[in-house]
Amino acid sequence: MSSFSTSLSSSSPFLSNHSSLINSDPSRRSLSFPQGINLDDLCVRSKRKLVQSSVAVGDGSVITKSSSAEIKTGPLSIPSQEAADKLVIESNGGEQQSTVSITVVGASGDLAKKKIFPALFALYYEGCLPEHFTIYGYARSKMTDAELRDMVSKTLTCRIDKRENCGEKMEEFLKRCFYHTGQYDSQEHFVTLDKKLKEHEGGRLSNRLFYLSIPPNIFVDAVKCASSSASSISGWTRVIVEKPFGRDSKTSAALTKSLKQYLEEDQIFRIDHYLGKELVENLSVLRFSNLIFEPLWSRQYIQNVQFIFSEDFGTEGRGGYFDHYGIIRDIMQNHLLQILALFAMETPVSLDAEDIRNEKVKVLRSMRPIQLEDVVIGQYKSTTKGGVTYPGYTDDKTVPKDSLTPTFAAAALFIDNARWDGVPFLMKAGKALHTRSAEIRVQFRHVPGNLYNRNSGGTNLDRTTNELVIRVQPDEGIYLKINNKVPGLGMRLDQSNLNLLYSARYSKEIPDAYERLLLDAIEGERRLFIRSDELDAAWALFTPLLKEIEEKKTIPEFYPYGSRGPVGAHYLAAKHNVQWGDLSLDQ
Repeated sequence: MSSFSTSLSSSSPFLSNHSSLINSDPSRRSLSFPQGINLDDLCVRSKRKLVQSSVAVGDGSVITKSSSAEIKTGPLSIPSQEAADKLVIESNGGEQQSTVSITVVGASGDLAKKKIFPALFALYYEGCLPEHFTIYGYARSKMTDAELRDMVSKTLTCRIDKRENCGEKMEEFLKRCFYHTGQYDSQEHFVTLDKKLKEHEGGRLSNRLFYLSIPPNIFVDAVKCASSSASSISGWTRVIVEKPFGRDSKTSAALTKSLKQYLEEDQIFRIDHYLGKELVENLSVLRFSNLIFEPLWSRQYIQNVQFIFSEDFGTEGRGGYFDHYGIIRDIMQNHLLQILALFAMETPVSLDAEDIRNEKVKVLRSMRPIQLEDVVIGQYKSTTKGGVTYPGYTDDKTVPKDSLTPTFAAAALFIDNARWDGVPFLMKAGKALHTRSAEIRVQFRHVPGNLYNRNSGGTNLDRTTNELVIRVQPDEGIYLKINNKVPGLGMRLDQSNLNLLYSARYSKEIPDAYERLLLDAIEGERRLFIRSDELDAAWALFTPLLKEIEEKKTIPEFYPYGSRGPVGAHYLAAKHNVQWGDLSLDQ
């Protein structure tokens, strides 16, 4: 056992008993499916081997525990063989059966109702969940099993291509859903939950997944109680943690330290749902499996890269929460920065989670400190369009009237390494803008000595360069702008798109990001989840900037609700010889 694990054992009394969360080796466990049914026939996704259990240490290196390692006894090891033999485990074809118990902590909240339960049903509908599984909702609200099922049923939808048995599937799924009322800091209530889970597990080898859909200030209380009272004693136990992961480096480090009193790093699944989106998943495939792109992925050919996120609505009901964090913490520090790291990383040694996350960390640690002069912040104000008045940010009753919290931010970032030296990476994120979209735009350099400049029809040279656009949402697609001759006897150039529109190319509905990430957590695949040193590096980049903005009480530039955002964003782009790609005529 590593010294890392030993230090965890001594730091917490809850790790000394047999019900600690840290008592499993995921690489030794497997999920059981109905006899004679192949998982590939049920759930179409890439085959994944059971990866080695890995633990990250402070210097970013990784210690792996081989699946064939000798079983050790003790507070941080799996139960002894003698203890395991005493478990009443059903046999199926000579193989041990297992069960997965998924507990949604905070089950009465909007996230659980709108995203988590629908995602779990979609996985069940597609045959991606094991034969034996149970879903428990856990929250402070008083609710019966029937009331939970009624609440959940209102948000479930079926896949477009398999609607004939939708009602039947829903009924079967809802029969697996149960509810337990309890406080998040009550060991007694988690003990009762544990008893209920054991009843449904029926003596099978139990694996337990806890999804913390609760405010971050009660994460540790819930983990502490689950650790001591409701973790598996025979299989794995994992915890999904929703953002925000702190407000800055200090609070994030404190949260990580507290969680690691009860969890090992490889049991913590920090979820960023943007990493589960189809086009973000496809980013590395596009680059590393297409020879046409990988040689161009550097400062020699790329002029700038833009990460653009816009919403066409304001805070509307989330003003109290949002005012505590702002757009930089809410979108830039996590969603956009994670995508940037995936985009800019070097080729990993393999597709294993630790190899990919190691490369992402290198990118984050290579980034230049963000300067305030390379940042523009804004806040939307009330405006009237077509006789309709749209409220400003501070018109929200939950927001202080003198709030300076930015609802828009644009920033220029730089990576100081050999591949990306001098290339501006521009981020832009905002609420109450003219459209809802999320995209990556790669603008390539001009063709040296371009013979056809005179035939561009007076078009700005910036608009005649090639551009690769990856549209994450909506209308997922990838297109490449190329220069093309307009048909006719003359020589006139035009820009055209080589377009891959997903809805036109693929008939299958694109899964929601939560479906992919929940399935990954069940399978123990950590590639799309954030490691603690990744989180530290991300906060180290943004914390000084946030501190400077707040200490100086920087006043945001106001922009009308439904506009393209502050004018300052355009000056920022021009400063780095860039034009925002989302202003082009193809939008």
